[in-house]
Amino acid sequence: MSLIFDSLTVILVSFLLLLSHGRVDSEPVQDKQALLAFLSKVPHENRLQWNASASVCTWFGIECDANQSFVFSLRLPGVGLIGSIPPNTLGRMSQLRVLSLRSNRLSGEIPSDFSNLTLLRSLYLQNNVFTGDFPPSLTRLTRLSRLDLSSNNFTGSIPFSVNNLTHLTGLLLQNNHFAGSLPSVSLLNLTDFNVSNNNLNGSIPQVLAKFPAASFSGNLQLCGRPLPPCNPFFPSPAPSPSEIPPGPPSSHKKSRKLSTVAIVLIAVGSALVALLLLLFLILCLRRKQRSRPAKTPKPPAAARAVAVEAGTSSSKDDITGGSAEAERNKLVFFEGGIYSFDLEDLLRASAEVLGKGSVGTSYKAVLEEGTTVVVKRLKDVVVTKRDFETQMEVLGKIKHDNVVPLRAYYYSKDEKLLVSDFMPVGSLSALLHGMVSDFFIYSFFCSIFAFFFPLLFFHCYFEFFFFFVFYSKSCFQNGCGSLNAVKDFIQFV
Repeated sequence: MSLIFDSLTVILVSFLLLLSHGRVDSEPVQDKQALLAFLSKVPHENRLQWNASASVCTWFGIECDANQSFVFSLRLPGVGLIGSIPPNTLGRMSQLRVLSLRSNRLSGEIPSDFSNLTLLRSLYLQNNVFTGDFPPSLTRLTRLSRLDLSSNNFTGSIPFSVNNLTHLTGLLLQNNHFAGSLPSVSLLNLTDFNVSNNNLNGSIPQVLAKFPAASFSGNLQLCGRPLPPCNPFFPSPAPSPSEIPPGPPSSHKKSRKLSTVAIVLIAVGSALVALLLLLFLILCLRRKQRSRPAKTPKPPAAARAVAVEAGTSSSKDDITGGSAEAERNKLVFFEGGIYSFDLEDLLRASAEVLGKGSVGTSYKAVLEEGTTVVVKRLKDVVVTKRDFETQMEVLGKIKHDNVVPLRAYYYSKDEKLLVSDFMPVGSLSALLHGMVSDFFIYSFFCSIFAFFFPLLFFHCYFEFFFFFVFYSKSCFQNGCGSLNAVKDFIQFV
């Protein structure tokens, strides 16, 4: 019996020795070849020395699993690596969990084959000189819990696809050149977030407002909690040259007496203005006479209500109009509209100035849901709410192929907004450039009309506004000469 027990003991010890010997001799050959290819193609300082004849698991910065079957961790911080990461090197290490190449001088873009590192949990690439857009290959590493791309030269926007990294606890993108608006990063486990010192703009999404202000500082056009609140509606554009304050008056005194030539010129100019005004009034009267036979009986007041008020409140004050605050926050949509947002969504939208006119500024507003509209913010317009709504009702009924439809409006004592569709195919700048004569004719008539008849200011302004849209198509069809454009526009209005 003792002989059998001794034999089993010898067999067990031999088996353990064989296992131990096999563990020592195992080698992650594929990972070793990938690392040697990386080292041979990337310039580096002499302190990084890997012996090709030794086991890869004994190299500096390398950590293998317990069975030494694959490389678990690659940490090479501050070892003097220079240049770009060559493809088909580190991207072949499919079992890698931790990759740290921070504080080197690596440059260029992140290779696309980094998407093969599907088991990667931590990626540290900060303090290098990487360039290009946010690496799209990184958004496929769904097991990442820590991503640090700070202190590089990345550009472009931060993609919404970072929400694919559902296990992410830290996202550090500070000290880069990222631009555009911040996406709504809705990651439940995210506890460390930083995008400071970039070129981001617009309002901060509510899901990110829980992070401190230091996480967003250094972005001059970023606003909203926890930073200072955004300006009402949209940022004011840069002042036009006509609004620049005049310099100090000249010390040279000019004569206050008018010469005979000046008096004659003033008289002739006044006569011309009166004649042009008379012609314009005749044109308006003729148009009014043409439109009379086409008039239809007015429908009941309930049937003429074409605006649908946006909002969900059903309180008594909202229905009766007793609450001044509710009255001030109503965004009114026209019948048949295609949008479903409210005033709060418009307030949180990121915006950029499209142009500035004599009565207001136009903005391109991009809502958080992705909808893009054009908002016209009127200024120096003093009119009662009833008159404003009457004009809006008339404008909302205009349906024409050459006119951008008015989708909604907002009225309060201090703010008046018009919402219309955004046309993404370009601007009228190329068409209007060099065609100042056509534009001057309309602006001249409109200015005279608004000056002498303030109550009809809205009517004149909107016809002048629609001219821009109509003119772009008229130029292509009939040429951009003054007579053609004026004739087409008169027939249109």
